[in-house]
Amino acid sequence: MADDAPSGLTELIQAWAAGDPDALGLLVSSVYPELRRIARQQLRRQRPDQSLESAALAHEAYMKLLRSGGIACENRVHFLALCAQITRRILVDHARGRASMKRGGETVHITLHDGVRDAAAEAVETLALNDALESLTKLDPRKARVVELRYFGGLSLEETAEVLGVSPETVKRDWRMARAYLFGELRGRK
Repeated sequence: MADDAPSGLTELIQAWAAGDPDALGLLVSSVYPELRRIARQQLRRQRPDQSLESAALAHEAYMKLLRSGGIACENRVHFLALCAQITRRILVDHARGRASMKRGGETVHITLHDGVRDAAAEAVETLALNDALESLTKLDPRKARVVELRYFGGLSLEETAEVLGVSPETVKRDWRMARAYLFGELRGRK
């Protein structure tokens, strides 16, 4: 999808950032299919018995955007980066809610990989991943942001590079190093 496809997307983003509540509805309807794709991608990584559905996750993201009253975004990619942050928060909040249920509740498991199933991918708990990601943020905020954008937002290397203002090669290197760090952190917590 081109940066401003469909036409006027940047204008809708700017109108929403300026506080126009109608602009968000038009904006979300333009990118809703992509929000649903991101939600489906996230939910496929979780345990089969988890209770969230992609429509509910996308709707909750929409409601959080609506309640925000407008956040400055430059373009479609930055808007999707914002959606990645919101998706991560929703999944973590959902996992915390489930974990607090009777005697520790259930944890929601997700798989940390970049969309390609491989033997190195491990199932991890959402809360443990969030803790490891917060730890990485303290050490290297950009690498943590790469994980958030790629993993939670489903952004490509190029889109992530655009959001961060770095080259795709830098994103690829950060992604590789961040994954190694997170795997180490998650193994150490078992």
